[in-house]
Amino acid sequence: SMLVELCSSIPDGVVAFFTSYSYMENIICEWDGMGILRQLTKSKLVFIETKDVVETTLALDNYRRACDSGRGAVFLSVARGKVSEGINFDRHYGRAVIMFGVPFQYTLSHILRARLEFLQTHYQIREQDFLNFDALRQASQCVGRVIRSKVDYGLMIFADSRYNRQDKRGKLPKWILQFLGDAQLNLSTDTAIAQVKQFLRVMAQPVDQNALKQVLLTVEEVEMMSPPTNTNVETIES
Repeated sequence: SMLVELCSSIPDGVVAFFTSYSYMENIICEWDGMGILRQLTKSKLVFIETKDVVETTLALDNYRRACDSGRGAVFLSVARGKVSEGINFDRHYGRAVIMFGVPFQYTLSHILRARLEFLQTHYQIREQDFLNFDALRQASQCVGRVIRSKVDYGLMIFADSRYNRQDKRGKLPKWILQFLGDAQLNLSTDTAIAQVKQFLRVMAQPVDQNALKQVLLTVEEVEMMSPPTNTNVETIES
């Protein structure tokens, strides 16, 4: 119900990340049986990332078209997948991103077990410390897909109570932590929706051009920062 309410309140594009393909598939099956997907399509078109690169690329293209047309769309994707690694959802393509769960690695992987043993033996890094750090780094990468410039804006929603714990939340980067005060922690769905609407209401106001000048460089300032071009060319003949 949270995703349905968010999608009905947030314009343009919304991206949701799950911790694995199997988890996403199970959730989508449950949502379909509960009628949640039908409710979602009333406010946005629904697109899903798959393991097939061609299918995912086509879904992304159609997702962008839906956002460009004003219809709006929600893209369901997977942490550590194609979308989370290199696809940007700037501007109206990503007005909100939702992280469902904490994206821990599959701990029975032989490669991961060898890496954990190496870190423990050579650097005394405990297994749980590395797994927590890696999971929160991946979560940060996922939610960071929606902020790609100084003038961009978007909502980052961590839909898991474990992010309230200091040992998890404290591993998020400072540029995210600065917006995670007590008023943004452990919220009910109704409170979260109210904050979402308030944020979007503020961001919908006209841009203060004087304030914008304080964060953007002029062409002259960029040219002054660029290293001088050496126009003297020495020709050597043999």
